[in-house]
Amino acid sequence: MLMRTDPFRELDRLTQQVFGTAARPTAMPMDAFRDGDTFVVELDLPGVAPESIDLDIERNVLTVKAERRPSVGQDSEVVIAERPTGSFSRQLFLGETLDTDHIDASYEAGVLRLRIPVAEQAKPRRIAISGGDSPKQING
Repeated sequence: MLMRTDPFRELDRLTQQVFGTAARPTAMPMDAFRDGDTFVVELDLPGVAPESIDLDIERNVLTVKAERRPSVGQDSEVVIAERPTGSFSRQLFLGETLDTDHIDASYEAGVLRLRIPVAEQAKPRRIAISGGDSPKQING
């Protein structure tokens, strides 16, 4: 259903820790699971304004972009700054079995939830066989 490939994510995290800079946009934590005929993806985006979230899909690649701006004013003295700010980005490679034309997105309590239905052609179906005394059903 969902193919996960991001070999440079751990390298980016280590680079940020060592040098204190982002080599590329920060990835967001994610959970993904199947709930019946729907594939659900939840991404953590705490402190992100809903209007700064951007979703794009092209050729079964779903791109999620968001931005968290600093909450500190320019005249404020920062004592500790551990929360990441700036651009966040994540790409999800969706399988052919998902219906990318009917993705539903909601955002509540800092969690972006995407509900992606399984495509009709990917759902199991029964096929009737004629002949003999009565038609029989076979799972197909």
